[in-house]
Amino acid sequence: MPEAVIVSAVRTAIGTTRKGTLADTTAEELSTAVLAASVERSGLDPQLLDDVIWAESLYGGGAVGRFALAGMGLEHVPGVAVNRHCAGSLTTVGMAAASIRAGMDRAIIAGGVQSGSLSPITHRRVPGTVDEIVSWFPPTHPDSADAPNRDMSITVGWNTAQEAGLTRSDMDAWALRSHQRAVEAIDAGLFVDEIVPVKALQKDGSYLDFSVDEHPRRDTSMEKLAGLKVLHPEIEGFSITAGNASGSNDAAAGLTLVSDELAASEGLTRLATVKAWASTATDPRRTGMAPLDGIPKVLERAGLSVADIAVWEINEAFASVPVAACKLLGIDEDKVNIHGSGCSLGHPISASGARMLTTLVNDLRRLGGGYGVATMCAGGGMSGAVLIHV
Repeated sequence: MPEAVIVSAVRTAIGTTRKGTLADTTAEELSTAVLAASVERSGLDPQLLDDVIWAESLYGGGAVGRFALAGMGLEHVPGVAVNRHCAGSLTTVGMAAASIRAGMDRAIIAGGVQSGSLSPITHRRVPGTVDEIVSWFPPTHPDSADAPNRDMSITVGWNTAQEAGLTRSDMDAWALRSHQRAVEAIDAGLFVDEIVPVKALQKDGSYLDFSVDEHPRRDTSMEKLAGLKVLHPEIEGFSITAGNASGSNDAAAGLTLVSDELAASEGLTRLATVKAWASTATDPRRTGMAPLDGIPKVLERAGLSVADIAVWEINEAFASVPVAACKLLGIDEDKVNIHGSGCSLGHPISASGARMLTTLVNDLRRLGGGYGVATMCAGGGMSGAVLIHV
């Protein structure tokens, strides 16, 4: 059985939705930049590319990856859109690895894109009416007061904090460290090799070369975080704030996966090997706890334990998620999100999983190799996880 190896890992810098540098850059443009760089940096002959599996969420349908390929002149390459909400691009990597290991495909680019700034606003007719039209947001699960579709601060952040017994101080401290680590990584140039610059349209009609993550806050502190108002003061003890939650962000990220046989025959550099992947689901009220099911599952599939993992990427949709995982699964906090995550770098939904893996590949290579896991919760009570080896 062939192995699925990663031969390129690329992302854009992460912008802040609606207020940031990528506010007027479309999902198609972000995808094109990453897909073109993925092919170029991999060294793969584009004619050998079999497919693109591209995650998108809240973007109104279509297949953004295929759109980008057609515009790049790669008319022979199909593309498919995947939606597993936040875990979408982790899922694309698992799907690509599965097809390669099954011998069906030899070269696939997997990843995803999020343009929250330009996501379409959808409407639909009210059932039972003739022409009453209302704004509509696709739900992830049946709505309830303790797991509202449109308020993840309750469904993910608060419910996780309650179940895991976390304090606001626990979460604020994690968020502060996330910002500090992200800023340190940016200043040290650790993200430079994984980022492809984007020509970003600005309001005055000019274009700006965007290549540095803009969401981390250099001036945050425990005092500033403690001073933020909770998002639901009417709920007794509520501890979720904008400071211990992820940002709303724009970005794209992708990884080129090929069979080890193709990598050898084409002389491609193997950056990492995809060893295992997993998806899980639970009660939507426990969405933020879903990775605590996904982590043991992906470790079991790889025949490994928590102690075997050198670096973890556990998405900070809310700080409560990685704090809960470390507390309840015995994960060393010093090995988790070592260069920031959702609270600091931001959370470009469908691109986040591929962003995490891209950073994970580079971190493991800098550290001399080892096993790494990227995992996250996803709307509706789901999780995704991918385990790699460098």
